[in-house]
Amino acid sequence: MPFLTIFTAPKPFTDAHISIIQRNAIQSWLQLGNDVDVLWVGEEDGLAEVAAEYGVKHLPDVARNEFGTPLVSSIFDLARQHSASPLLAYVNADILLLPDFVEIARAVAAQVQKFLIVGRRWDLDIRQGLPFTSGWESALSEIVRSQGELHAPSGSDYFIFPRSIFQNIPDFAIGRAGWDNWMIYQGLKQKWAVVDASESLMVIHQNHDYSHLPGGQMHYDLKETQINAALGGGMQNMYMTLDASYELLDGQVQRARRQPERLVRRLERLVYSPRQRGLRWLLTKRLRLLRRKLVGQ
Repeated sequence: MPFLTIFTAPKPFTDAHISIIQRNAIQSWLQLGNDVDVLWVGEEDGLAEVAAEYGVKHLPDVARNEFGTPLVSSIFDLARQHSASPLLAYVNADILLLPDFVEIARAVAAQVQKFLIVGRRWDLDIRQGLPFTSGWESALSEIVRSQGELHAPSGSDYFIFPRSIFQNIPDFAIGRAGWDNWMIYQGLKQKWAVVDASESLMVIHQNHDYSHLPGGQMHYDLKETQINAALGGGMQNMYMTLDASYELLDGQVQRARRQPERLVRRLERLVYSPRQRGLRWLLTKRLRLLRRKLVGQ
């Protein structure tokens, strides 16, 4: 039985660049060995054919919202129903994974019973198919260190967790902002160990445009993002990796360090006002600017 099931909901394969980076991503996942199973959810154009090409399990019957966007709740339910592994991992379909992804999951699972592993990604421009030959992971890591850029802590592109948790997720729209931030909030609310693995785990996001979204807009500007925020209880529940209660450092799950950026983020949460006006909102914006300066974003 696999130790970990990675699941995702890919974008359509109609755009040449999106097709390239999603093919790169799935090939990197398939390099992780027999302890990993992979599921693709959805019926977007080209998905069934590419899944068959790589021998990936394909689950087309996903529930969608009024805009035709797959629902996160349905994606997670399908992954749980069609897997038997003790751990699950949702990973965005443009993310390249290195072999230590599984090692990190094992390390945390050996120390904590209920947990959510998240972390910052590295952004990298990739325009062509990658050669997954001997030594590919070392070569790619070197390219990321020299050419990549560490993403802001506000976005999360992967979630590793035991299959027993996250069984009741709101009907968020996938690929729109907000639901990933709610995952961190919910983990903390349930008093699970939310583990920031940014210092220990390199995950690589292949940069792309947003031509696949309505009007080519960034997902932050879409109505579905506003709906996601409302389903998650409001903007005050949009947490980030800086809010994690633990970190993975040198293979050990430890209480998150009291770094300046984490302390500023805590103050930002304390003073935030849903009304988004007045003195508290002004202070929130000042703290947000300071936090971004501290993390170099």
